[in-house]
Amino acid sequence: MTAPLTLTISTPLDIVVHVEGVTSFRGVDDSGSFGILPGHVRMLTLLRSSVVRWKCGSDPWAYCALRGGVLTMEGGTDLRIACRQAVVGDDLSSLETAVGAKTEADIDAAKRARVLQARMHARAIRQIMLHMRSESMAAQDAALKGMLE
Repeated sequence: MTAPLTLTISTPLDIVVHVEGVTSFRGVDDSGSFGILPGHVRMLTLLRSSVVRWKCGSDPWAYCALRGGVLTMEGGTDLRIACRQAVVGDDLSSLETAVGAKTEADIDAAKRARVLQARMHARAIRQIMLHMRSESMAAQDAALKGMLE
């Protein structure tokens, strides 16, 4: 009997999933849907933005929505996915809700970042204008002094 899989799903900032005892895995790449069982040969593939799922024994399926990624299978038991974003859910409906909430949070964060960037840009322009005005006034003062002398 082959040992079960160890599944690790990571983003650049976090390990989102680390599960031992995985007996079945399903994913999607450009060739279509595929499955991986313990003892699978070495594999490297690019995953589409999709939902992967896995099962540990008789437990229900677990799900993770990915924003693309790279899947590697090593040694028949070590399954790893590196992706940009991942959202985990126990069922597809809760996963859909979680992905929607994550998308809304990302949109709000991007809006706040744009507002902050605009404020910083405006502040920098004001500082430049103040500096240019003070230099201009100093030059005018020097010119007036030269005319008076």
